[in-house]
Amino acid sequence: MTISDINVDEALERVRQQLKEDRTVSPSLRAAIDVLMLLVKLMADRLATSSRNSSKPPSQDPNRQRRSRANGQRRPGGQPGHEGKTLAPVTEPDEVVKLRVDRRRLPRGRTYRAVGVETRQVQDIVIQAVVTEYRVEVLEDDQGQRYVAPFPEGVTRPIQYGPRLKAHVVYLSQYQLLPYARIRELLTSQCGLSLSTGTLFAFNQEAYQRAESFAEWVIPALREAATVHADETGMQVGGKRYWLHSASNEALTWLAPHPKRGQEAMDAIGVLPFVRGVMVHDHWKPYYRYPDCRHALCNAHDLRELTAAWENDDQAWAKSLHDLLLDMHHAVDAAGGSVSPEEAQQWRSRYRHCLAEGDAECPPPMKPPPGTRGRTKRTKARNLLERLQACEDDVLRSSRIPPPPSPTTRGSATCG
Repeated sequence: MTISDINVDEALERVRQQLKEDRTVSPSLRAAIDVLMLLVKLMADRLATSSRNSSKPPSQDPNRQRRSRANGQRRPGGQPGHEGKTLAPVTEPDEVVKLRVDRRRLPRGRTYRAVGVETRQVQDIVIQAVVTEYRVEVLEDDQGQRYVAPFPEGVTRPIQYGPRLKAHVVYLSQYQLLPYARIRELLTSQCGLSLSTGTLFAFNQEAYQRAESFAEWVIPALREAATVHADETGMQVGGKRYWLHSASNEALTWLAPHPKRGQEAMDAIGVLPFVRGVMVHDHWKPYYRYPDCRHALCNAHDLRELTAAWENDDQAWAKSLHDLLLDMHHAVDAAGGSVSPEEAQQWRSRYRHCLAEGDAECPPPMKPPPGTRGRTKRTKARNLLERLQACEDDVLRSSRIPPPPSPTTRGSATCG
């Protein structure tokens, strides 16, 4: 890997070679240098890791470059190539204001007739509190029996907050992720409403309770879906480490927090154990504990790891395979989402050719001498290469390349 025009790997290798040749270095000094070299390698790996070649978000990129431009370098507004959107009039405006010609200002002695109208529309918003008072009729018969008209459903108190306000608060809190204090400030300044933090919390609780029926519906729907994307990410709940598990497809998303990350949590959430279609994930081993579905490895993760292999470890095969996966994706899209068996075999052959080049460029480590304990350490690039070989069907399934008609030992059977 290269940092500030310095090839760190070559520099470390030169030091190792010098230590190997220099017999005057004491064992204690040699051990200290080994520790320092390990620290240098770890720090270099961290500096070379970014959102382009790992799962780190862009906000955590080291020395993140921010675009700046001098005054006058670009014109304000949309830049060349930007797809603009024109403000279009609506066919049924909410309010129509008719304006008439002031006939007092017209030349006298002439006859005028209406021949049509010209229109201009102004799109705006109204932010205000709206209070609706319901006055139900009360009747009383000649015997003193009272009859009261019913209030609308949900109107149960002398004064209460309405459903649109509650929905807006939940939207600001759960989707826009605004703190309660900011929501209170917004409603006070723009609507003149003063809501307590407890009230805002109660709105979220009510929404959660109303969403229980959604859970009863979405979990069976995802179990039966043809494709389910699965992932998990760390989060804090009450100051404790939790994991937010997700199961989704193009139409549905189910998020569930759990204190555990692995199969125990997935079983408890109750979606993945019942999937019988295709499960798309990032090759984390617990996903492969569900053998009753087909697996597909997320190509976005593969592309980032391939980027790291060629940028940090100078692996040319990784660059070739990275470009091949992108070409494959574009070709399948251009073909309407599927390719013929002959085309699929051609893509598969090119995939295997890239990995064969990787075998030559990044061979496995030498076998340890007899009697040596432990496994031989492999580089990250070699581990990635072997995984892409073992998981061929699962990698190509994400690119919508069908498996060959004859049985193959590659894929889910050996990948997990």
